[in-house]
Amino acid sequence: MKLGIHISDFTWPGGAPELGGTLAKVASTADEAGFDRISVMDHFFQIQVHGPAEHEMLEAYTALGFIAAHTQRAKLYTLVTGVIYRYPAVLVKAVTTLDVLSGGRAMLGIGAGWNEEESVALGIRFPSMKERFEQLEEGLQIALQMFSDDEGPYKGKHNNLGRTLNSPQALSKPHPPILIGGGGEQKTLRFVAKYADACNLFGGPDIPHKLDVLREHCAREGRDYDQIEKTATMGLDPGRNGENVGQLVDQIGKLGELGIQTVTGKVTDAALITPLERIGSDVIPAVAGL
Repeated sequence: MKLGIHISDFTWPGGAPELGGTLAKVASTADEAGFDRISVMDHFFQIQVHGPAEHEMLEAYTALGFIAAHTQRAKLYTLVTGVIYRYPAVLVKAVTTLDVLSGGRAMLGIGAGWNEEESVALGIRFPSMKERFEQLEEGLQIALQMFSDDEGPYKGKHNNLGRTLNSPQALSKPHPPILIGGGGEQKTLRFVAKYADACNLFGGPDIPHKLDVLREHCAREGRDYDQIEKTATMGLDPGRNGENVGQLVDQIGKLGELGIQTVTGKVTDAALITPLERIGSDVIPAVAGL
């Protein structure tokens, strides 16, 4: 079992003047502590589950580039990019750039997008759910084509590319792993089976059912279910003095028993650094063999 830190809140002591230094310390400590991956949200306003919209929020790919410079080993990605926020080819170029500059540590986290309020506020077109999923599938197809040696055109319902040149190519082979976020049973998990290397689910009681659905989609697509990494999100709170470590290890272990291979989540009070160190010393070694 592997752990990842999801940095979803940048409202830290000291505000904007100290944000860069704090983020660098959080990222480098997580990297040194043994977290397998570091992810950020692809949002422009804070989302309600973490705080009011006015709280500090960094643009995802600029932040990941900064994090890459302060880490050595952790994989880097968004959890997850809304396909409507960027032209798909530009997104692939951003992920490829991150992969090259980080020494092959990028992943492409992607989903259909959901935050209509944020999109309307910033003038980003927010189409129907049907169209967002059409765009998601086209984005996945474009990514796989651009990550390959095929520089030919791409013609879709929503995207028409004259030449899918991607130079330099990613260092990750065969390409940066593609992770699709969400548990939608008709489309999202079908897209995972057809296009992706990993899925991300919420750490709830419906995980066994979602994985059964994914297994069924894999059978229909002729895909090896075991080739897909199963990840889930949950809060990671070791406690100020480590009092929650045992409970945290048990929770992660239960997800492992359900078939989850990687758990990622927001670390409570990460800016204090001590919780990251505590997870590195007491949690990561305890779950490594699960």
